[in-house]
Amino acid sequence: MKNVVVVGSQWGDEGKGKIVDWLSSEADVVVRFQGGHNAGHTLVIDKKVFKLRLLPSGIVRKGKISILGNGVVIDPWALLNEIEEIKKLGVDVTPENFMISESASLILPFHQEMDEIREDAAGTGKIGTTRRGIGPCYEDKVGRRSIRVMDLRSESNLDNRLENVLLHHNAIRKGLNKKIYEKDSLKKELLKIAPDILKFAQPVWLKLDQFNNDRKKILFEGAQGILLDVDHGTYPYVTSSNTVPAMAATGSGTGPDKINYVLGITKAYTTRVGSGPFPTELDDEIGESLGRRGKEFGTVTARKRRCGWFDGILVRQTIKISGINGIALTKLDVLDELDEIKICVGYELNGKKIDYLPAATEDQFNIKPIYKIFPGWKTKTKGIRNLKDLPDKALRYIHALEDFVGARISSISTSPEREDTILVEDPFNI
Repeated sequence: MKNVVVVGSQWGDEGKGKIVDWLSSEADVVVRFQGGHNAGHTLVIDKKVFKLRLLPSGIVRKGKISILGNGVVIDPWALLNEIEEIKKLGVDVTPENFMISESASLILPFHQEMDEIREDAAGTGKIGTTRRGIGPCYEDKVGRRSIRVMDLRSESNLDNRLENVLLHHNAIRKGLNKKIYEKDSLKKELLKIAPDILKFAQPVWLKLDQFNNDRKKILFEGAQGILLDVDHGTYPYVTSSNTVPAMAATGSGTGPDKINYVLGITKAYTTRVGSGPFPTELDDEIGESLGRRGKEFGTVTARKRRCGWFDGILVRQTIKISGINGIALTKLDVLDELDEIKICVGYELNGKKIDYLPAATEDQFNIKPIYKIFPGWKTKTKGIRNLKDLPDKALRYIHALEDFVGARISSISTSPEREDTILVEDPFNI
C-alpha cells in the first residue's frame, strides 16, 4: 500500500485534474487538503467534460471516496451548486462517497465582498485574486474567528460565532465606508442549508486513520502550484494557503509518515494566471501560440494565462522544497510545431549569474533568464501512448528536463484525454 500526494510544481494549471483522475483508478480515497473553489480541474472522460472547483477529482469515478479536508475553505453555496451540476452529468454524490471535514472553515458572503473591495482598492498593486473570498476566509481561520462546518450544528453557537466574526469585519467595513453586514439574515441562510452540508460532515482525521489501517490507497490532491505557496511562492503574488505536499498531512489530519510518494505535475512549458513575476514569459507570437494550442484559460475564472518557456530553475527549486519524487510531464504536444524550444537554466541579476529564485519581489521582477536551446521535433506527439514512439528530439528535450531538475519523469501526457498518457513508473506501485 502506498499513499500519493499530487501537487503542481509551477504556478498551477499544470494539468493536475487529468493526472489525479488517471491515478484515482488505482486509489480508494481521494482527498483535497487546501485551497477553495478558486482552483479548478478540467477532466475529459469519454469526451465528456467535467469542470470541478471544490469536489475532488475522484468524485467522477464509481466506488471511490472523495474528501474535503480541514485545510480546505468551503463556500457552502458554491459546493451545493457544484454537487447539483455534477449530478446532472450522471455522477452520484452521497454521504457514502463524499465527506467534508467538520473542522473546515466556511467562506461566507462578506469574505467575497472583502476580497473584491481590496482588489479594487489596490489599483496597479493588484495581487490578481479570483475574488472568491479565499484569502479573507483564511485570515479569519488564523485569527480564530472563522465559522466552521461543525458550527452549523447549533443555532446558539452559530449566533455567537457570527457575532464574533462580524465584530471584526464590520469594523473594517465601517472604516472603508461600506455598509455593515447584518447577522440575522446570514444566520437564517446558513441554517437553511445546514442539513445539506452537515450530512457530509465527518471527523475526517479519524476516517483516514481507519482507511490507513484497512490498507486503502489514498491519493492527496493539491490545488494551485508550489510557486503560489504563501511561504515558498512568489510572495505576495501567491494564494493564502500552503500548497506544498507537507500540507497534505496538516490539511487532512494524517501523519506525514503516511505519505509515501510525492508526484509533481509539471507542464512542458510555463504558465501563470494573474499578476506577479514571470522570468520566462513570452510577450510575442510564440507565447500567443502556446496559449492557443494549450487552450490556456482558467477553468474557474476563464482568465487568459500568461505563457513562457520552461523554467528549470523554478522547477528544480520547488522539487527541493517539496520533496517531489517524480514528475508527471504534461502538454508535451503543445510544443509540436515549434522550430526551437528553450529551457531556462540560470538567471542574471545585476550582472551576476544565480541559480535560484531570489526571495525579494523586486529581484524576482528584475532577473533575466539564461536559456539552453533545443531543436523542435516538428511532428505530432498528440495521442502517443508509448515512450518509444516519441520523436528523438522530443525525447532529448524530456531527458534534458529530467536531468536538470533532478527528478525522474514518471509519466508523460500527450493530450487532455485520460488514456493518452505514457507511464514510466506507477507512483502507487514502486
